[in-house]
Amino acid sequence: MKKTFFTLIGILSLIILLGIGSRLLTTTGAQESAKKARSAEAETRRESEGRVMSEISLPPPQTTGNMPLEQAIQKRKSVRKYSSKELTLEQVSQLLWSAYGANPRKNFIARNVPSAGAIYPVTVYLVNKDGVYSYEVLSHSLKLLKKGDMRKELCAAAWGQGFIQQVPVNIVVTGDVGKCAQRYGDRAFRYTAQETGHIGQNVSLQAVCLGLSTVMVGAFDDNAVREVLSIPENQIPFYIIPVGYSAE
Repeated sequence: MKKTFFTLIGILSLIILLGIGSRLLTTTGAQESAKKARSAEAETRRESEGRVMSEISLPPPQTTGNMPLEQAIQKRKSVRKYSSKELTLEQVSQLLWSAYGANPRKNFIARNVPSAGAIYPVTVYLVNKDGVYSYEVLSHSLKLLKKGDMRKELCAAAWGQGFIQQVPVNIVVTGDVGKCAQRYGDRAFRYTAQETGHIGQNVSLQAVCLGLSTVMVGAFDDNAVREVLSIPENQIPFYIIPVGYSAE
């Protein structure tokens, strides 16, 4: 009887130990699964953040406003002192669309400015605290070209015009004269310069309508601006356009 009793005790102990071990294995497995799930989620989030940073979809532009054109023309002025207040993504979207946004026609996609022969040799860039972006016209988005705040370097390229470093956003307009010259030869520089002028006026008036200010900057070292933007030599910088809230 005593032997049978101890045998039963041993069997019960073994069953209990097996049950505890099974629960421990189950708990450990669940913890490992949860850890892997958290790791996968974090990796997905990092990848998603990387995509957002490198390609920013802009909000749809507004095609109606509250300010008459005549009032915007009358209120436009050059400003050289700005606050550090950031612009919203909606404001940036509207400015870039006004500068060179897509404007669909019956048989092709035009831009919001005239272009000789519809060649569109211009590229528009955005420089802010996050980096240097190119404006992708057809997708109405920003593509990251260089990460990091380059406003100080852009200011130096413009011979120390301090407001370029002060503003939240600089729009830089460049033109590929060679692209235009394939059709228009010696007149290509004139036509490309005219196109960038149209862009400057659009940005100026749109800024006024958004309660913002601008100034057109043409005094800079072309090669230094190219270096800041990391763009090829065939792109000639025509404008640096600081945009922000006036502090004057």
